[in-house]
Amino acid sequence: MNHDHDHTPANFNRAFAIGIVLNLAFVGIEAFYGWRVNSLALLADAGHNLSDVAGLVLAWGGALAIRLVPDARHTYGWKRATLLAAFVNALLLLVAMGGLAWEAIGRLMSKEVSLQEQGVTIMVVAAIGIAINTATALLFMRGREHDLNIRGAFLHMAADALVSAGVVVAGALTLWQGWTWLDPVVSLGIAAVILWGTWDLFKQSLHLLFDGVPAHIDPQAVHDCLAALPGVSQVHDLHIWAMGTAHVALTAHLVMPQGQADDAFLNEATELMHDRFGITHVTLQVVKAPFTPSCVPAPGRNKPTQAESCPV
Repeated sequence: MNHDHDHTPANFNRAFAIGIVLNLAFVGIEAFYGWRVNSLALLADAGHNLSDVAGLVLAWGGALAIRLVPDARHTYGWKRATLLAAFVNALLLLVAMGGLAWEAIGRLMSKEVSLQEQGVTIMVVAAIGIAINTATALLFMRGREHDLNIRGAFLHMAADALVSAGVVVAGALTLWQGWTWLDPVVSLGIAAVILWGTWDLFKQSLHLLFDGVPAHIDPQAVHDCLAALPGVSQVHDLHIWAMGTAHVALTAHLVMPQGQADDAFLNEATELMHDRFGITHVTLQVVKAPFTPSCVPAPGRNKPTQAESCPV
C-alpha cells in the first residue's frame, strides 16, 4: 500500500546554533555579576540558563536524529529521539526550578541584606537576559504548535525571558525601597509560574514515550472515520502512537466481509487519515473476519455514516 514518507520537518539548525551561542555567553556574564553582587536571582537565572543550553543541545540532537535514514535494525529511524529530548527538557526545567525554590527559601531564612546598593547591576544584567532569551524564543515560535521537541525549546527560552523580567523588577524595587527580601520572593514566584507551564510538557512527553495517542487526535473519531469507509463492517485492533514529536503512526484491521480492497481504496483511506488527523504513517490490513484478539476494547457505538464521521 502507499505510504508517503516525505515528512521532513522544518529546519531549525540555525535557531539552535544561535540560541546555544547566545545563552552560553549570557551564562558567563550572569554568573560573574551574580557572584559579584551576591544576587540569588542572578545566580539562579544563570543556572537556569545553563540548563537551557543543555536543553537546546538535547532538542537539537533530537531534531537531527529524525533525519537519520532508517535501516534494517531501526525500521522507523530515530524519530523517538525527539520525544526523549522533549521529556529530558521538561525534566531539566522541573529540577532547575526545584533547586531555585529551595535556594530562595534558604535565602529568605538567612535574612540577606546586602543587595540594595547592587540593584542597578542586577537590573542591567537581567535586562540583557530579557533581550537574549526573547530573541531566542522567537526563533522557535513558528514550530511550537506542531512539534513537541521544538515546543520544549521555545518554553525554555520563554521561561528564561520571564525569569529575567522578574529579576529586573526585583532589582528595581530593591534599589528603590530597600526590600532585600524581594529577590528570593520573586525567585519563588517565577519558579511557580515556570513549574505550572512545564508540567504539561512533562506529562505529554512522558505519555508519548509510552506510545500514548497524541493529544490532538481523538481515537474514537479515527475509528469512526475508518468504519464509515465503503464496505467496512468493523475496525479491529486499532493502534495509534507517536513515532516522534511530529510523526504519528496508525495500524488497523479493516473487516470487509465482501472481499479485499483495491489500491485505490487503501490510498483513499491513507490520505484521509493524513488530511483529517495528521497521521503520517498508515498501515491497514483488510480481512474478511477478525482472526487475532484485539489489544484494545472495541468502541461501543454503531457504525456511523461517512457523512457523519468523515466530512471532507
